[in-house]
Amino acid sequence: MGIDSSLFQIMYTAASAMLYPVVILLILTIALSLGLIGEFISEYAKRHRNVKELEHIGRSVQENVKNSSYDDAASHLLKLDQNQLVTSFAHDAAEHLKNNALSSIDWLSEEYEVRMTKRLEQTKIMSTVAPMLGLMGTLIPLGPALIGLAQGDILQLANNLMIAFATTVLGLFAGIVGYVLTLVRKRWYWQDMADIDYLVDSMGIGE
Repeated sequence: MGIDSSLFQIMYTAASAMLYPVVILLILTIALSLGLIGEFISEYAKRHRNVKELEHIGRSVQENVKNSSYDDAASHLLKLDQNQLVTSFAHDAAEHLKNNALSSIDWLSEEYEVRMTKRLEQTKIMSTVAPMLGLMGTLIPLGPALIGLAQGDILQLANNLMIAFATTVLGLFAGIVGYVLTLVRKRWYWQDMADIDYLVDSMGIGE
């Protein structure tokens, strides 16, 4: 029984010691989520997609590549003004066209796909981890709260319950932010990737 008591005491002490790291991580997560909201609003304000322009430049690039006029094809790509990732890809692809390095453009498109996935990972991880931290911040103070209740210390009970409720709310808030941003950005980047694939096809890559 003494060994069991020692093990339980070690477990309780270890769990209690995790409260402050969990609270600090939650505060950092909230700060990160607020920063991501601002970044999301800025990205949304800059997004614009002109389908007619994209189709026109795609056809022009296709004709010039068929005629081996790579410099002309590159000049058309440099005129493209679409969403940031699509425009950036077009400019990078133009440099490869100027150097007659068509084989590397397909690799470049895959690099952009990895870049989009990496940008989604941040919010996806936050949407999963933040509620877990909130749950940990909820459960850890319940031990001292129950001890306070058993001892009739209402102040200790109230303080620990306040911490438990606060961490729950913060964790859920950060999780909701991460989840919503992930869903919306996933749709954005799928559209961007479709536009990039169209440009790659226009250059005759893989044919």
